[in-house]
Amino acid sequence: MAAFKHAVDLGTDMLELDCHMTKDEQVVVSHDGNLQRACGINANISDVPYAELPPYLCKLGVTFQRECFCEGGEDKRMPLLRDVFDAFPHTPVNIDIKVNNDTLIKKVSELVVKYDREHLTVWGNASNQIVKKCYKENPQIPVLFSFPRVLQLLGLFYTGLLPFFPLKEQFLEIPMPSIITKLRDPDRLTRSHRIIAWLADTLLMRKALFDHLTARGIQVKLLCFFCVCVLVCVCVCVGVCIHTHTHT
Repeated sequence: MAAFKHAVDLGTDMLELDCHMTKDEQVVVSHDGNLQRACGINANISDVPYAELPPYLCKLGVTFQRECFCEGGEDKRMPLLRDVFDAFPHTPVNIDIKVNNDTLIKKVSELVVKYDREHLTVWGNASNQIVKKCYKENPQIPVLFSFPRVLQLLGLFYTGLLPFFPLKEQFLEIPMPSIITKLRDPDRLTRSHRIIAWLADTLLMRKALFDHLTARGIQVKLLCFFCVCVLVCVCVCVGVCIHTHTHT
């Protein structure tokens, strides 16, 4: 929650978060479904009641920065989705439904409706099946493009058919491959990795595509840049120290 607060204080226009469900069907905000990396306990969130969830570890590795760790801070409780809605009633939120679970989808929808946030929320997943379920559960909440739909979008764009094709999605969230290669260890990047990144960058980063989608009322977010911004917010939260290790 401290990271979200700091991001809002810095003026972010949207919070991005992931949701899972506990054993007692509480919707929590967590990227991982397993507690090992963040809490040091090898257990799934879905197998633990919310009241019994362990606190975050004192020292956590930063996913988007090599050999960088966050240490310290008082905010170690895994937040509920409703905690985020209570704390940031006017801030748009991008929700990634991390597992294909009908109850989770229904409960997230109920919370969005309860807090009157259908106009401030976008949800979905890379899985087209999950996105379809989200749209069926509540078509009033804007949905993300799933990965298969992104591929279809590119096919329509490069064949010139996109202007004639209806789109139910209202939010495109895609990675910037060229930045991803800079965040990874250069020694672990093969020639194939670099070629794939270049090809993906060439196909995805098209101003004409973004302009067309924007004209149709579809928002476009470049995922990797967004994640790096969130990383910065997390790392500079009050009470958090950053330790990096370099090799000579």
